[in-house]
Amino acid sequence: MELDIPAVIQGYAQGYFLMANESGSLGWYSSRQRAIIPLDEQFCYPKSLRRVLNQGRFTTAINRDFKAVVAGCANRKTTWISSELQEIYWALYAAGWAYSFETWQGDELAGGILGIVIGGAFIGESMFYRIPEGSKVAMVKLVERLRSRGFLLFDAQMNNPHLERFGAYMIEEQEYQVLLRQALRRRCYFDRINP
Repeated sequence: MELDIPAVIQGYAQGYFLMANESGSLGWYSSRQRAIIPLDEQFCYPKSLRRVLNQGRFTTAINRDFKAVVAGCANRKTTWISSELQEIYWALYAAGWAYSFETWQGDELAGGILGIVIGGAFIGESMFYRIPEGSKVAMVKLVERLRSRGFLLFDAQMNNPHLERFGAYMIEEQEYQVLLRQALRRRCYFDRINP
């Protein structure tokens, strides 16, 4: 069966996200509260990370190895990224909706963030690292990129202590929907310079 990409994008544009349950069945989910990574001065990160950034050990890339980032995000004891969802991400990538924002140390993939871009919204699906600090550097550099390109929303879906170190906070569903609608009206270009 061929994937209906416009229907998938419409689902995300309405505030839903895809997840597989423990048995691997894929479904649409929403939440009464959403985790947001701030794109303003509320964004912060540990001082120890500033030293790592200043050392310049990592370079960043977009979609240099999309499949490896998806595989890295799914490679956990319990994962909601089923093989079916990995195929959906690949189709969204091929259609220009899904992206991997990566950090590299030389020729080795250090970490990355998987997301879906619609208008001025970056919907973060997952992140992972292979080299310590790889995903943290990706987070800082990704926020810098989203800011420079006029993005309005960085949706992290669910909060955790790791994201809170970057200033992530929860908002109610109603506030999220307003922000999402505003973001969808923007024309932002994630992987190239605005025309």
